[in-house]
Amino acid sequence: MSINIRRDVKDTFYRYKMPKIVAKIEGKGNGIKTVVTNMSDIAKALSRPPTYPTKYFGFELGAQVKCEDKNDRYIINGQHDSKKLQDSLDGFIDKFVLCAHCKNPETDLIINKNGIIRDCKACGKRSEVDHKHKLTAFIMKHPPTQPKKSKKSKKGSKSENNSASEATIPTPPDSVSVNSEDEGSMKEEIIEMPKPINNDDDDDDDWCVDTSPEAVAERMKEINGAVAKLAAVNIGEDGDDDEKDPIDEFAEYVEEEDRTDKEIIKKARELGLKNDKVCTVLVQILFDEDVLEQVSERSDLLNNFVKNEKCQKAILGGIERLVDQNDNLLPKVAFILKAFYDEDIVEEDVLLAWGEKASKKYVDKSKSKEIRKQATPFLNWLREAEEESSDEDDEDDE
Repeated sequence: MSINIRRDVKDTFYRYKMPKIVAKIEGKGNGIKTVVTNMSDIAKALSRPPTYPTKYFGFELGAQVKCEDKNDRYIINGQHDSKKLQDSLDGFIDKFVLCAHCKNPETDLIINKNGIIRDCKACGKRSEVDHKHKLTAFIMKHPPTQPKKSKKSKKGSKSENNSASEATIPTPPDSVSVNSEDEGSMKEEIIEMPKPINNDDDDDDDWCVDTSPEAVAERMKEINGAVAKLAAVNIGEDGDDDEKDPIDEFAEYVEEEDRTDKEIIKKARELGLKNDKVCTVLVQILFDEDVLEQVSERSDLLNNFVKNEKCQKAILGGIERLVDQNDNLLPKVAFILKAFYDEDIVEEDVLLAWGEKASKKYVDKSKSKEIRKQATPFLNWLREAEEESSDEDDEDDE
């Protein structure tokens, strides 16, 4: 089924179409994942590599992704329905596909020293992408491939560049004489005539800058490569490794088989991962619908990484994503938070501050509000306990 690339356009005859997302849920428990079975077709309609929207889903949904280009499989960890993915794709299209001026999807991505530009073929204007988005760093390191020039066009370009010099060169003895009165045909035959042998000998001594299209394309390729390397240095923790993102590698390592706490800690240190990043990932990987029974088993491992308030907030973010991926956990939010509190993984002050305001850092704003609403009984219990403790302290002072 095809839909408009811009879903806000209701015109049935809108010329820019794309396939509707088809999502397939595979696995269960910790291994549950969503496969977008027609990602290649969607990416082709948007004129973007399929890895770009897949990575965008990962950043927006807070999930690990895997791009298997050879097998044409694009996977997002967790359970995500087609509607949620389609809504997320709208954001990708707006930020990285549509022209900012005419809102036309006929754009190419160009990487230059200033960043990433959307070059519109419809109106001719250029507009920058959202450079604050994490996907920008990934695109800088994995630029879109440029179309190759055909041999025929190369020959034609060389002939055009050398047309002035050929006009003064006498016709070689072995050439065919031209008696046609048609100037067009004469030009065509002159272009096809063999060049003097001396031209090849002089190539090594020619210090002029080669301005042929293929030479220009080669220099642009070198410039783009330098820009990508420079971006890689400045990207920091948000960048992806050329082969595999360290966070993705860590997540796959933990998921492969039952790892001991010692093995997991060692792997995180080897990859140089920050503690708060590890906390968010581990909560999503280690726990499933039986999280209430699993927390005590994994408390020592988590406490090894929970070093400060930032790590505790990352734990709560991981819980939000875990609940977002499994709707059956939503009614249990209060009990889940209490389990982490009882194991001294998250402190009272951090929990109360978290409950004050919904955030879209880990899940969308509406889901964040819903999760905090479910947590209200536990948060109220914490406040009452804090007030009672404060009253007792006052009595002791008196």
